[in-house]
Amino acid sequence: MADNFNFELVSPERLLLSEMVTEVVIPATEGEMTVMANHAPTITTIRPGVVSVRSVSGSKQDYVVFGGVADILPTGCTLLAESAVPVEELNKDELTRRIEDARKELQDTEHHEHKSRLEHFIMELSHLRGVVTQD
Repeated sequence: MADNFNFELVSPERLLLSEMVTEVVIPATEGEMTVMANHAPTITTIRPGVVSVRSVSGSKQDYVVFGGVADILPTGCTLLAESAVPVEELNKDELTRRIEDARKELQDTEHHEHKSRLEHFIMELSHLRGVVTQD
């Protein structure tokens, strides 16, 4: 049986989750990362994607995040998301709106580095739109 650890998912709007879990899969910037109890201390940035949480009871909850930072310790993990919602609360229209907003910002941006980040962000959101199945 897997050890448990405390996981918190926080966005500026609200605390989405704070409970003991057995496993969390996060969309880290360098790739998906599975966090379990006794994980080595790590801080990583988060890209837009789905966070999957396995509770102590065995149930699985998914959340969509739009960037942020995860602070991982052997005893717990806190994910500070720029924005986050339960996957069932997000639809493709919302993602399309976010993509359109990023494209407008891209058109108005002259700085090369910022353009590059926006293009990458748009690509990640487009991929995420394909993953979210609810209309």
